[in-house]
Amino acid sequence: MTSDVFELERLVSDYERIPKETEKIAVYNGLDLRSTLRLRLLAEEMICVLPQLLIYGKGSFWIESEGTDYELHLSVEPYDLKKADREKILSMSKSGKNAAAVGIIGRIASAAEKLLAERAKRSKDDPYKVEKAGLVGYSDSTAWSLNDYRSSVSYDSSETAPEVWDELEKSIIANLSDDVIVGVKGGKVTIVVKKKY
Repeated sequence: MTSDVFELERLVSDYERIPKETEKIAVYNGLDLRSTLRLRLLAEEMICVLPQLLIYGKGSFWIESEGTDYELHLSVEPYDLKKADREKILSMSKSGKNAAAVGIIGRIASAAEKLLAERAKRSKDDPYKVEKAGLVGYSDSTAWSLNDYRSSVSYDSSETAPEVWDELEKSIIANLSDDVIVGVKGGKVTIVVKKKY
């Protein structure tokens, strides 16, 4: 089952519809109250990345469910960026640092911004490469996964590892989701939150 698709734009988005649609899907599929609230919390967490990402393009949100498997989808189709915007996102990508990338939600948004930067770079260098970027799937090496991130932290012996584990332990999305994947599909940057009940 696929929910209604909500079109999102920077200045006219009504984010309140997203949690309501999430509850509607959960009730329709017969989830109990606890599971419904958890799914709603995951949708609310996704809303947190919208202001940062809708600067770069138009977004869409929808939910897919099959049996006990749920996926919350957020997709951003980049605008044809002005030179100043493209330079800003490319400079963020080159430094690899983003002041707003705090916590797990910040890391998810940062991963999406890096993919948007890569798309902006492709459009600057060779517009044909942008079309080819639509072939990139979630298994591509450019995709970011919360589970992969969590695994990489477990092997990190640096002093920052306790801080990262603290972020993971306090994060709603890290604790409630089965995985979060950030990738490129059809030329759009996508964030998919997976949850199985």
